[in-house]
Amino acid sequence: MGTTAQIVVRADSAYFSHKVVDVCRKAGVRFSLAVAVKKTIRTAIEQIPADAWTAIAYTNAIWDSEEDRWISDAEIAEIPFTAFTSKKKTFHTTARLIVRRVKRLNPKSVPDGQAELFGVWRHHVIFTDSPFVLARAEPMHREHACVEQVFADLEDSALGHPPSGKSTANAAWLTLAAAAHNLTRAAGRLASVFHAKARTGTIRRHLI
Repeated sequence: MGTTAQIVVRADSAYFSHKVVDVCRKAGVRFSLAVAVKKTIRTAIEQIPADAWTAIAYTNAIWDSEEDRWISDAEIAEIPFTAFTSKKKTFHTTARLIVRRVKRLNPKSVPDGQAELFGVWRHHVIFTDSPFVLARAEPMHREHACVEQVFADLEDSALGHPPSGKSTANAAWLTLAAAAHNLTRAAGRLASVFHAKARTGTIRRHLI
């Protein structure tokens, strides 16, 4: 029996709004939106039980085979949350609030030699109706950030200064810029592992 592909709209906190969620719901797609940590979100995070946090394979994480768990400075958990309650009731949306907390040290308030006594958490929050389990839904959302590299590359080149005051001319320019970007990225991937991850400016200097 076949399965139906599921589209998940992933975006940063600038798109966390009742309008975006409403459009997603009407289009029959899922959403995964980053959320700024404000008062209502902090209150929700405080309601997460202490034993609900799960360590994840994060930067410099180590797998402890004896305890069968990751030794990591990052953990994830989730809690139901109703968003947009200040809007009309039709826009009130209850979904999953997924939280990743990363342990960090605040150098301004940590005395020398006492770093471990003053560990604090930085929280990254997602509001989503993703159908995937927590351990997959959270990193899947983070994967959307790779598109930021594309934006940065384009802004450093053709999109840094559109050539015309006419939208039709700029639309043609954008189409050519996107085609050139994709061809340059393809050349980089074929050239080497280094060039596959390099900025397009580096690829142009080295290969073109």
